[in-house]
Amino acid sequence: MAWGMAWGMAWGMACGMLSSMADSEKVRENRLRRMAQRQGLILQKSRRRDPRAPDFGTYWLVDRNYNTIVAGESFGMDLDAVEAALNE
Repeated sequence: MAWGMAWGMAWGMACGMLSSMADSEKVRENRLRRMAQRQGLILQKSRRRDPRAPDFGTYWLVDRNYNTIVAGESFGMDLDAVEAALNE
């Protein structure tokens, strides 16, 4: 019984850490989304749900007026590359 309770607490703490990492990633994504909007762009996230897909979890910067991809042409970019493109 005690082992099960310890395992449950450890699992809960691990999930909490993953959640906070996901939260910080979401905050960063929202900040970059606002930066893109101020530059007349849209930060678009890949809708793929297959983790093995080459564009899973990637982003594109799209021109709002012409609906064309400005950065992240083929397989998209990670958030570091998005931030670099927005700061150019």
